[in-house]
Amino acid sequence: MTAPSTWLFDLDNTLHNASPHIFPHINRSMTDYLAQHLALTPDEANALRTRYWQRYGATLLGLMRHHDTDPHHFLRETHRFERLHEMVVFDHALSGLLRRLPGRKIVFSNAPRAYAEAVLELMGIRRHFDAVAGIEQLRLQPKPGISAYRTLIDLYRLNPRRCVMVEDTAENLRTARRLGMRTVWVNRGLKKPAYVDVKIASILDLRRAAGPLLR
Repeated sequence: MTAPSTWLFDLDNTLHNASPHIFPHINRSMTDYLAQHLALTPDEANALRTRYWQRYGATLLGLMRHHDTDPHHFLRETHRFERLHEMVVFDHALSGLLRRLPGRKIVFSNAPRAYAEAVLELMGIRRHFDAVAGIEQLRLQPKPGISAYRTLIDLYRLNPRRCVMVEDTAENLRTARRLGMRTVWVNRGLKKPAYVDVKIASILDLRRAAGPLLR
């Protein structure tokens, strides 16, 4: 097995815990955006937001396809955080883990790049990453769609067989495996699918559990 030259890290719920504060805030912001711009009730807007997310992998894609929504306006308006520093939940030991992990490191996220950069800076780990690819760099095509991965591969001249993808969403790892990447799933309790090489409960377990991937 060849040691990886590049680690691809998801951001939300992989490098930090977005569930307590950030995801609820984004969901509310998206629901408010749909209600305002599509003249929907809050319940109608929330249902449409969820339906588009389930169908397309991102609410934005549904809005672009069906409502001609300006993607940059949507991303900007739905990722406003007045007190982001109070909302990011993470482990300070992560910086040391990333510093010791050999190879190139890239953040590969469906979130807008400005938001990803802000979160990484607040966590004090931006310096450990060679690049940050948000949804704009993926040509607005989110994971798990294969075009997002192919765009990333072309943009950074990656060899998929020398990449390890670290993610909390199993479906995103399925696409990575199709392209020849090795896969690490950050998840507690669920059974490991066949397309996952390594399953860890916490990102802090990465170096210990992923030892075979470093050889």
